[in-house]
Amino acid sequence: MLSSTYFYHPRWPVFFEDNHLLALFKPAGLLAQGDRSGAVCLLELAKGWLKERHAKPGRVFLGLVHRLDRPVAGVMLFARTSKAAARLSAQFRCGTIQKTYLAVVDGTPDQPDGNLYNHIERQGLSCRILSESTARSREARLQYRLIESIGNRSLLQVVLETGRRHQIRLQLSHAGHAIVGDVRYGAVSPLKDRQIALLAREIIVMHPTLKTPLRLVCPLPSGWPWPAAPEEVPAPFWNYDDFLHDGDGFPPPV
Repeated sequence: MLSSTYFYHPRWPVFFEDNHLLALFKPAGLLAQGDRSGAVCLLELAKGWLKERHAKPGRVFLGLVHRLDRPVAGVMLFARTSKAAARLSAQFRCGTIQKTYLAVVDGTPDQPDGNLYNHIERQGLSCRILSESTARSREARLQYRLIESIGNRSLLQVVLETGRRHQIRLQLSHAGHAIVGDVRYGAVSPLKDRQIALLAREIIVMHPTLKTPLRLVCPLPSGWPWPAAPEEVPAPFWNYDDFLHDGDGFPPPV
């Protein structure tokens, strides 16, 4: 069953909370951080949740130490103190945090596992892979493992070695296996709610004050485009719109 602590909605799990950290499920379609569109974002929702939950006066501090793209779902970690934010950011910069994803892709890789290494350059809202490094490019490395293939699609486990913008999306597409629904990087067609079949499955960090490993795992959400037995009952909704339309105590008051 899902944790008894939930985020506004009974099917929206809180993976971890203490005085230093907050780990939440981010559904596809919800911004991690606000942008010029003014759309709702997880960061501001989380601040409101903490303010209400702990009856905090004034403004609530919550540090964004990493991001997930809007069409991506999965586990997100926030820092509740400036000290935790600085120490987590240092872990992300040094590459000591372990990040694992699941991706449903078109086709089947020739090799059941392997490593991808590319040079990526950012171009506006998108990125591209270059044939060689330049002054503006950054190296991108990941490991993948084939879990299963059904028909013309495959389920991959992806372990990031670097954290570049759109890295998994771009590298898998460049390897000939675009993520299902990711029309920006080569998918044939979008998914119904414009999400992409990429799930931030697991993060392992060193707790910033306890100095012990903390493992955060996201269950497969309801609607995830791969046949599998549910890991949680009920599972969290894959899409943000499903929380809005379910009506069980959501959305929160603005």
